[in-house]
Amino acid sequence: MSTKLCLVLFSLPCFFVAPASAFSWPSSHNYPFRSDSIAASSEPVDVSYHMGPVVTSPANIYVIWYGRWEAAPQSIIRDFLLSLSSPAPLPPPPPPSVDEWWRTARLYVDQTGSNVTGRFALAGELHDSGYSHGSSLSRLAMQSVIRSAVAATDRLPMDPRDGIYLVLTSPDVEVEDFCREVCGFHYFTFPAIVGVTMPYAWVGHSGTQCPGMCAYPFALPSYMVGGGSGGNSSSPVVGPPNGDVGADGMVSVIAHELAEMATNPLINAWYAGDDPAAPAEIADLCVGVFGTGSGGGFAGHVFRSAEGAGYNLNGVNGRRFMVQWLWDPIKKSCFGPNAMT
Repeated sequence: MSTKLCLVLFSLPCFFVAPASAFSWPSSHNYPFRSDSIAASSEPVDVSYHMGPVVTSPANIYVIWYGRWEAAPQSIIRDFLLSLSSPAPLPPPPPPSVDEWWRTARLYVDQTGSNVTGRFALAGELHDSGYSHGSSLSRLAMQSVIRSAVAATDRLPMDPRDGIYLVLTSPDVEVEDFCREVCGFHYFTFPAIVGVTMPYAWVGHSGTQCPGMCAYPFALPSYMVGGGSGGNSSSPVVGPPNGDVGADGMVSVIAHELAEMATNPLINAWYAGDDPAAPAEIADLCVGVFGTGSGGGFAGHVFRSAEGAGYNLNGVNGRRFMVQWLWDPIKKSCFGPNAMT
């Protein structure tokens, strides 16, 4: 889902029900309610291949922690990324696991029939706690943040062959259209700015700025019945699995963007629709779908801890996560490993 700007970059808009990537920044996160998910819709969905590359080689994930981050939310996000990493940790997490969730993304192939990779490594992290580009960023500024990260003294490597870059902004950083139209977006770097073409994504921490817009189902807008955060038996709000509305919400947005980067890194591979400036990608089609029966403000049937926290995936270090489903090209519906049927 995207926005009408001069540049075409893919983003995950927040909170409207709009066609995926319907703005101009590709691949946006549109939280949270598709009242009747496309999985249950009678409207045909044609996710087709447009002949571009997908990420088939083992991928190196490089994280730029932009702004001032506390250790606890970093640990939640880091453990999710490590849960994607290969080889699998021993002992492996119990099902349903993050690895099982990623198997849906792996069903997508390139022109040679090669599947999306199932091998990831958290290959590098850089802390930009000095706000190198200020505390208010445009969307395009994310590329300059990456350029600075690969040029810094303690820099990340420039890895155009296997690298995937994540710019994660702290709760106090304002980003263009954040909380109004987007919660995250993905695209690729411009050689004129960074020097090479590499897939990247930005995701913002919404814990203080707009949890009701970008951290669904752990918070709802104040105008909705049951708005707020936390979770009780009469509210559609679900308790965050790791006790942090902002970081737990970021995990699902990060998962969304990673799935779309892997299947549509140059915005010319897998998506629905005829316009690459406004594609519906494999995560866009399932925004707000976390379990069987989702719709109308209900995230779907998920697991609950004794404390009432919701989750649908298990990860490393005993972590639990709540991550939206992806479009399954074989089932022709949204799917996740916690599906009841």
